[in-house]
Amino acid sequence: MATDPAIITKLTELQSAIDEYPDPRRASSEWKQVYKLLQKTSVPSGRITSLVGMRNVEGLAEVIEQLSAPESDIPQSDSPPPDSETCKKALKAFRKRVSLTQLDEDSKLGRSPLTKGGSTGTLAIAPPIEWPDEVWRELARQGKLRDIGGGFYQLPK
Repeated sequence: MATDPAIITKLTELQSAIDEYPDPRRASSEWKQVYKLLQKTSVPSGRITSLVGMRNVEGLAEVIEQLSAPESDIPQSDSPPPDSETCKKALKAFRKRVSLTQLDEDSKLGRSPLTKGGSTGTLAIAPPIEWPDEVWRELARQGKLRDIGGGFYQLPK
């Protein structure tokens, strides 16, 4: 992820400022700046939102390290992208897993349509392990899934 060195420098400065707080969650203005800077990078928006929303200092350090790594240090996959049939089957399994997870979540107490317990909305799940990570990354690249970070994906809205 080659990124503008000025952004990496500013992110490093903000990380140092956040580290000075006894409680990193109190560094609201610094986290706002981190959010704006990360939006200018190639980090997926879901990961940015999760990272900043959870005030994840370790995750911020990891992202800065990845952004500052030269392209040659990033492992490149030598295997070709998965074929369309594999992606199609994997997406079908993902959708089925999402619907089953949604049904399970909606069947809990307090989630009755007759009460005020509403639906949970859009779910993000860990994809089925029957397919390798390359398949899920390819589906996210195609826009058929959203990578929200941490190994979780969701269907686009």
